[in-house]
Amino acid sequence: MTRQITIADRVISDDSEPYVIAEIGHNHQGNLKTAKDIFRAAAESGAWAVKLQKRDNRSLFTREMFNKPYDNENSFGATYGEHREALEFGKAEYEALAAEAARLKVTFFATAFDIPSADFLAALNMPAYKISSGDLKNTPLLAHVARIGKPMIISTGGATIEDVQRAYDTIMPINRQLCILQCTAGYPVENTELDLRVITTLREQFPDTVIGYSGHDNGIAMPLAAYMLGARVIEKHFTLSRSMKGTDHSFSLEPVGMKKMVRDLGRVRVALGDGRKKVYASEAGPLLKMGKKLVAARDLPAGHVLTAADVAIKSPSDGLPPYCLDQVLGQALARELHTDAAITLDLLVQPATASVSRAKRDGTPAAGA
Repeated sequence: MTRQITIADRVISDDSEPYVIAEIGHNHQGNLKTAKDIFRAAAESGAWAVKLQKRDNRSLFTREMFNKPYDNENSFGATYGEHREALEFGKAEYEALAAEAARLKVTFFATAFDIPSADFLAALNMPAYKISSGDLKNTPLLAHVARIGKPMIISTGGATIEDVQRAYDTIMPINRQLCILQCTAGYPVENTELDLRVITTLREQFPDTVIGYSGHDNGIAMPLAAYMLGARVIEKHFTLSRSMKGTDHSFSLEPVGMKKMVRDLGRVRVALGDGRKKVYASEAGPLLKMGKKLVAARDLPAGHVLTAADVAIKSPSDGLPPYCLDQVLGQALARELHTDAAITLDLLVQPATASVSRAKRDGTPAAGA
């Protein structure tokens, strides 16, 4: 069964390169120039996609939550609603960023947190849609976005496998372009709660679906492990500087970290090989020095029948390999050998033959004659 989705011009499958998404969220701080700078840094770091988050704040939050005081070091407004509105981009900003992404040759899409936001993104012809962990149980939103007909990527933080199955069952009859991300919805998350083996569980339970990893962990090691387990979409939060104002910056990758992660994911992919054990030309020199051959342990006369005491195993390996020892023992030498001389099969004869040869050479009767 084939797992495959196509986002813009990128085919994602078990055999493809890892599809790296730079999750920008609202790390742009509501500033269009900052967002463009982050897009550029992500593209230069090797990410294939940049992603924002789109909310229709007035309809998304209850009045109480929207008007709740939000007084902290990361706040961009006096209330939570004002904070969220200060970070939100509208049509003009999205169009400008879409143009910038096209110039940078990086794919741009967003997370839809509600149906009005999904429709907003659809009007801009976004090439894919992300659904956050918080909406995995929001089957009306899942079905609505599925009907748009573009690839969907869903995160699974805070979910049971039954929750994931429900989301899968909601989306797949409508839209089979689906990717499921293993995710833990801590911000940041401890390594003990990453549950990377769930990637294997998801691959087994959904054999027709691309599986990936959305990491809120610090560093770049866990995406490499996720890739080894079969994750082919890797999403990591991204910022210009972890010192910037905002809650997500502290666990986001900076450009250097993103570049290293993309580099190492590429290395892992080619390092996996094709599963066939093979010998490379690059190994010849080292193995010549480290490997061994069979040599004479001491000076040996012609006709001598070899015993274990007559044979030494020494480097370099430019002769008969040690696994041929049993073929050598009990054979006679057709001619004399000096200490450390290589023992080769063409120097060996059956003992009786050696006796006849010696008799002809020495003018003496062979044994038994």
